[in-house]
Amino acid sequence: MAAAALLLAPSTPPDYHRVISPTLRIPSDPQISIPVGILACQRDPLLRTLDTTVVSVSLSQVAPVAAGKKTKKAVLAPVIPNDPIVEVILHDTVIFPEGGGQPTDTGIITTSNNTTWDVVQAKRHGGHAVHYVRVQNGDINAALLAFSPGARVTVSLGQKDYDRRYDHMSMHTSQHLLSALLETRLNLPTLSWSLTSYPSPCYVEVPRGMNQEEIASIQDEANRLVFEGRRIHVEVEELDQEQEQAKTVPILESGRAVGKALPGDYTGGVKRVVVIDGVDRNPCCGTHLPSIHNLQLFLLPHTDALSRSSTTTARLYFLAGPRLIAHLTSTHALLTATGSVLSCGTPLVPERVAQVVEERRKAEKRLADVELELAEQIARDFLHQMIEGELFKKYVHRTDDTGNALGFLSAIASAMANTAAGKSFVVVLSSSPSIQTASSVSTVLVVGSNDKTVKDVGEGLKTKLGVKGGGKGPRWSGKFIGVWKDTRESPIVDEVLLGL
Repeated sequence: MAAAALLLAPSTPPDYHRVISPTLRIPSDPQISIPVGILACQRDPLLRTLDTTVVSVSLSQVAPVAAGKKTKKAVLAPVIPNDPIVEVILHDTVIFPEGGGQPTDTGIITTSNNTTWDVVQAKRHGGHAVHYVRVQNGDINAALLAFSPGARVTVSLGQKDYDRRYDHMSMHTSQHLLSALLETRLNLPTLSWSLTSYPSPCYVEVPRGMNQEEIASIQDEANRLVFEGRRIHVEVEELDQEQEQAKTVPILESGRAVGKALPGDYTGGVKRVVVIDGVDRNPCCGTHLPSIHNLQLFLLPHTDALSRSSTTTARLYFLAGPRLIAHLTSTHALLTATGSVLSCGTPLVPERVAQVVEERRKAEKRLADVELELAEQIARDFLHQMIEGELFKKYVHRTDDTGNALGFLSAIASAMANTAAGKSFVVVLSSSPSIQTASSVSTVLVVGSNDKTVKDVGEGLKTKLGVKGGGKGPRWSGKFIGVWKDTRESPIVDEVLLGL
């Protein structure tokens, strides 16, 4: 008989959520909203479904963000759709409202008639978790009826919603661990942090840059604690608002600063502290995993400097959990694809890339030398065509698919200035790509022995061809947008020269 394995769903230890105040009670009245700080999603971060009761419902007046419009949190929060939205407050919820630097969850509410409703956002209004629910088929009355106060509903996280939550928890918990070690080991307090959109690395902002040795030491220490599987628990008690505002930030013996200012509109009445055993104690309303086990931390081995008016800080980027796996997967795929292009194994990619870059540098140098020789030869050909005492007028058009067509035309102009010194001439040079569209750019360069003549030709090209440009002295350059045809545009250039 074949062996079978039974995989049990992960569960939160019963001592994860600890009420340390003898007077704090979790409301049991289904018509009272449990405040943010002791919600089900905060008491049990792995809980995915919950039967609960509607406390209130109202039509949302929040205007949706216009498509493409950037806001400070647009990268994190799901966009509220153009459909009508109702704001629903439940007795309890597994959907986390944004807070503590952690963005909102998304989820599902199932009403008594088995209709499912999408929760597109959840926010904290004072001490209440408000669910922004998309109205189905625009039927606002049906939504208000379905979420009548007292109605029994089931609130849940679908697989996609839970994956989003798990990613947020992984990065948020890792940030607590990282910030604690930075402060206690290197005396670098975290000034701010950002939980970016998946799968980008998140970052903490610190007062100064870090060298690779410092980054490696913090990473090693963090992963040592991860391998030990340090547990996490949450301690909650009543919040004394006046006391919290009056007291200074305490410092532990380890040197770790504890606490930061609470949001000005926070009226939940609950103080919540997240504890990583033996490592960190920090007030936070976010959801955190019950253990740092399996949260291997990877720090990008550099920091980005940020200059502000009077200070310079730095960002240290990090990955953990699902983002680290995604990063390793995508990096390996890119490395393998690069090795395939270079016809080498992945260990040889850096060496082969360096070889290709060096060969490219040499090829560009050879090309520049050849272009210079060609430009000098073209200038000599022009010189041989000049007649003493007459103004030499010449127009040449060429096809050029390189990224620096003006560079070669300028080389010809420089060679003309050296070769035809003392001669009377005006030359128009133009180049276009081999394949042109209505948005293609053709380059035009005018060079001559007389500043006024060059300017007159440039103005003529502006007027008759719509070339946009300008110049000073013996050179004038411009751009023509569109399709340049030898049978249409080139005769106009000849006409401008004949008019001199």
